[in-house]
Amino acid sequence: MTEGVAHAPRARQARREEAPGRAPTTGGSPPALSVPDLRAAVSAGIVTEAQAAALLSLAHVRRGDRERAAPGDEPFELFRGFNEIFVVVGLLILASGWATVLALVSAATLSEVGTGVPAARFLATAALIWALSEYFVRRRRMVAPAITLSILWGLNAVLAFGVAFANPIGVLEGDYDRLAQGALLATGVMALHWARFRVPFAMALIALGLFGATLLWLAPSAGTPTAIAELFLLSAEGPFALATLALGLAFFAAAMAFDMSDPHRVTRRASNGFWLHVVAAPAIANTVALTLLERGDAVAHAALLAFLAAISVVAIVIDRRSFLIAAVGYTVTLAAAIFGSDGFGAIILGLGATLLVLGASWERMRGTLLRAMPSFVPTRRLPPAI
Repeated sequence: MTEGVAHAPRARQARREEAPGRAPTTGGSPPALSVPDLRAAVSAGIVTEAQAAALLSLAHVRRGDRERAAPGDEPFELFRGFNEIFVVVGLLILASGWATVLALVSAATLSEVGTGVPAARFLATAALIWALSEYFVRRRRMVAPAITLSILWGLNAVLAFGVAFANPIGVLEGDYDRLAQGALLATGVMALHWARFRVPFAMALIALGLFGATLLWLAPSAGTPTAIAELFLLSAEGPFALATLALGLAFFAAAMAFDMSDPHRVTRRASNGFWLHVVAAPAIANTVALTLLERGDAVAHAALLAFLAAISVVAIVIDRRSFLIAAVGYTVTLAAAIFGSDGFGAIILGLGATLLVLGASWERMRGTLLRAMPSFVPTRRLPPAI
């Protein structure tokens, strides 16, 4: 009895945080537990992650969700209701008005970069975004506003450190050192926002910031790339392609660390992994695919098909459709850019048919692959096959 009383305040707080604005149930039937309810219970310390996963699995079996809905579907959430879209529109309008007012207030000193007026403007903007995040993210637990505020925070950080560190004349002359320092500091500021509010989408912004800072840091010693393709062609001069591939693999490893710490995907750790996969897949696939497509011979095309097949196997085993979609999407874009109309139709026809087959038999194929995995693969730390 005492333990139940002790948990009651935390339960009430979790209900306020995870399910704001939910209408009370009426009638004699008790309300059904939802995934946000279970996440709130885990955050409040009422149940463990394993217990929450067991409850969720039992609920699925009892309601027949595993038979009616897509089994093993990958969790993905951009917003929980139209009220969040309403708030996002308000945030965007507020951001536009805020930027206009600040520009008018400091119009007389805009040319005096480094006088402290730009710094004060960016600090005031950061304070406003932080305050809004405290309410809409930590208190209301809104998904779409959290993503919007993360983007605004990152944009403000990039602009702030771009003004502080960028030297336009030096950049035109190939001096990227200070710009790389600014990008790294902006990434650190984005990581600070994530550490406080734990918005999964911010992981993608952090990964992109590290990607940009690394390429800018390599530019002075490796020479400024003359074309965007040099960032991804392993046959091109300079370390850009290798750095892109290495970063993609590092982001993939970080995503897997999040995924394997939450194999049942009932916490935000899995959502962090989702957004890291979205960044990692293009970095890996773009480098390899563009290099093979640039060769243009039959051997390279066969190697590309084998590479895409390997990517598909990895995506199925880790149960991440986002990883496969990001990789295939970049491959389609590259094929259109390189081949033009010649052979492009056949390529996208084959890719489209492959995706449809995978979507129709994903779980069956995944069960077969997991059973065929060697013993050293930690399949127990991956989402269970259904």
